[in-house]
Amino acid sequence: MLPTPEQVRQYIADHLACEHIEVQGDGSHFDALIVSPAFEGKRLIARHQLVYAALGERMKAEIHALSMRTLTPEEYKANPNG
Repeated sequence: MLPTPEQVRQYIADHLACEHIEVQGDGSHFDALIVSPAFEGKRLIARHQLVYAALGERMKAEIHALSMRTLTPEEYKANPNG
């Protein structure tokens, strides 16, 4: 069964401390906005690796594509549209 956007949001929230998460998608392709203090001082690739780690095996088995915007709380406050 394909995951829902809400399930993907919950998978991320369960394993990464986030202040805000928005997920949209069709069951296999998702777009996410993730705001986390864990991204402080990290480059884009390191931020994405944190999200992939939070999703674990689900990235291989359930989620076929994930586009993401990863922002710190300060970046989100300055530009909530990413």
